[in-house]
Amino acid sequence: MEFGPDDEIDADGPVTPYRQLAGILTARIARGDWEPNRAIPSEQRLVQEYGLARSTVRRAIAVLAADGLVFTVPQRGTFVTPPQ
Repeated sequence: MEFGPDDEIDADGPVTPYRQLAGILTARIARGDWEPNRAIPSEQRLVQEYGLARSTVRRAIAVLAADGLVFTVPQRGTFVTPPQ
């Protein structure tokens, strides 16, 4: 299922919220909301922006990391991976 960068989380939809968030964040990266090697919003900010639990946000970020779209630096944040 495709998600747009401006979509909202549908808690009653067929796709789990963490997959929805991963799709939305992927679309935002593709749109250029965050430059390569620049941080995406913090977990806490994403929790507030999308009204999700912190564990849900962490799972979404883990999906992005597994897909190679972001990388995490301890104590610094999560950053957009530069294009290959």
